[in-house]
Amino acid sequence: MAGSEILCRRLGEVDYLPCLEAMKQFTDSRREQTPDELWLLQHPRVFTQGQAGRAEHVLAPGAIPVVQADRGGQVTYHGPGQWVLYLLVDLRRRQLGVRDLVTLIEESIVELLAGHGIAAAPRADAPGVYVGGAKIASLGLRVRRGCSYHGLALNVDMDLTPFAGINPCGQQGLQVTSMAAQLPAAALDMTAIGEALLETVSAHLPGMATPQ
Repeated sequence: MAGSEILCRRLGEVDYLPCLEAMKQFTDSRREQTPDELWLLQHPRVFTQGQAGRAEHVLAPGAIPVVQADRGGQVTYHGPGQWVLYLLVDLRRRQLGVRDLVTLIEESIVELLAGHGIAAAPRADAPGVYVGGAKIASLGLRVRRGCSYHGLALNVDMDLTPFAGINPCGQQGLQVTSMAAQLPAAALDMTAIGEALLETVSAHLPGMATPQ
């Protein structure tokens, strides 16, 4: 398929607002043959509030900034030790609907976690991936001009305390977990998990070509 290649960018730690602006600019300036891109990164500590976000779900942010985002969903937290993967994908070219992309993301995360011995699953009533009743990965998307941006956040080995300052994803009392919390005896390799996330999501995209 023409334009099916995927550029995988490993961006390190990036402040949230400049990254948001870069995603918008990429989406607004891309052309029919612009390759899709996956951006793998971490954010410094920040709460992000989705378009439908309600202020009452931000309980006690403390010194952590709260930033308005243009993705779907409610409030969530990003911080070091969490992989964020942004999917800048031409949905029309790949013949994907928004629900298809959500399912693809959730299935990719479930597959990656299964490879580490963690049994996880999506929920029909709330996007994301859960281990038992605890959320281990969140997702939120925006589609503009037939192209997606924003994406997923996978809790690998991070301080989960800030989640107590919000109702995660607008759900009061929702428990949050991480790969490290599920595998307390394991030595998790952040870099290897990030690469596996890139590879798994790329492999699930229709018309996938070899990531670069």
